[in-house]
Formats: sequence, structure tokens, C-alpha cells
Amino acid sequence: MHIVIMGCGRVGSALAQALEEQGHTIAVVDRDPTAFRRLGSSFGGRRVTGIGFDQDTLREAGIEDAGAFAAVSSGDNSNIIAARVAREMFGIENVAARIYDPRRAEVYQRLGIPTVATVRWTADQMLRRLLPSGAEPLWRDPTGGVQLAEVHTSAAWVGHRISRLQDETGVRVTFLTRLGEAILPSSQTVLQEGDLVHVMMRTDEIDRVEAAFAKGPDEEGGR
Repeated sequence: MHIVIMGCGRVGSALAQALEEQGHTIAVVDRDPTAFRRLGSSFGGRRVTGIGFDQDTLREAGIEDAGAFAAVSSGDNSNIIAARVAREMFGIENVAARIYDPRRAEVYQRLGIPTVATVRWTADQMLRRLLPSGAEPLWRDPTGGVQLAEVHTSAAWVGHRISRLQDETGVRVTFLTRLGEAILPSSQTVLQEGDLVHVMMRTDEIDRVEAAFAKGPDEEGGR
């Protein structure tokens, strides 16, 4: 796939290098030509100097043949404008924009533009490690009805199977983070101490799910 990235800061350059290593062709757009130094000499993609939401600049970057577009510059407004241009003018379906203002991120997410709220994500992840409780939303669908969340899990669940956790809480466990690595569990996977549990659930059931995860398994049921 050809992918266009707007912004060659630390995030943009790292993203470009990672995607190129996966075999994609990459074009990076930045108004500062010195920013391309971050890509290193081994980078084989295009380096396009210009404004990332300018249509001619995007065409030079190959947007018309692209399958995805990422706006990760340091400006919220520029990122949103560029993301909308990529989607609305060039019909790119896979578009994502980095946003520093979490309030703006929520608005644009509801408008169907996938966003990554950098400051909120970092702060939330730090709080999550310092004060592990409740549920931390990681993704919401555009309607807000379904979400992916990391849910604090009582130590009472350690040693029990994923199938029991799902049956008693009514959620779908999508993945676990174990020893810093993501794993896709089966119904027979047994929860271990330190596991971070990520689930899909209805937004209106958060309180019930949090309570079930905090309570632990029903000693009279399950296995």
C-alpha cells in the first residue's frame, strides 16, 4: 500500500520507518526540508516539501494512489484540515489525525475522522498505571455506542479462564497485554497476575462491567 504521512517530527518519522519496514511505499510531507533528516539515509520513500493540506502538494506525494493518510504534524488545525482534504477531496478511506486538544478529538471522532488525542492518551496511560481502577476507553465507534476499553481486573480473577470472565461479565475480551506484549487469548487462556485486559462492550454498560471486574468471579457458578 502507498501511504502519505504529513509531518516529519518524531512520530511521523518513526511511523514512516515502521511502515516502510512492513513493505509499504511511503511519502512524507513537511514544510521544513530539514525535518527529513529524521528519516535517515536508509529511508527509500518520497520526501515532499510543502503544506500537507495543499492539494498540489498531496498529489506530488502520490495521494491519488494512496490507500491511507496520516496527519501527525504539530498543529491540530493543520492535521484536521489535511485529514478532511484527504478523505473528502481524494476519497482516502483510511485516514487518521493526531490531535493535542482532547475536546476537539472527541468532536472530530464523532464526525467520522479517526483521531489520536496525544496529550489525553499519555496522561490517561500514566494515571492508569498509578491508579488502576475502573475502565479506560481506548476507542469508540463514531456513534459512541460501543467501545474498546482496558478494564481494571480484580486479583480474584487470576487463575480463571477467559471464557469464565466473558460469561460472567458479558463482554468480549479482545486482547491481553502480558509482560509488555499483546496476545490474542482463546477461551482457554488463563488470566495471570499483571495481565491488562482489553474488552469490547456497550458504552451504556460500563458501570456494570466495571463492578463485575472489580468483584471477581461468582464462587457459586462457573468453573
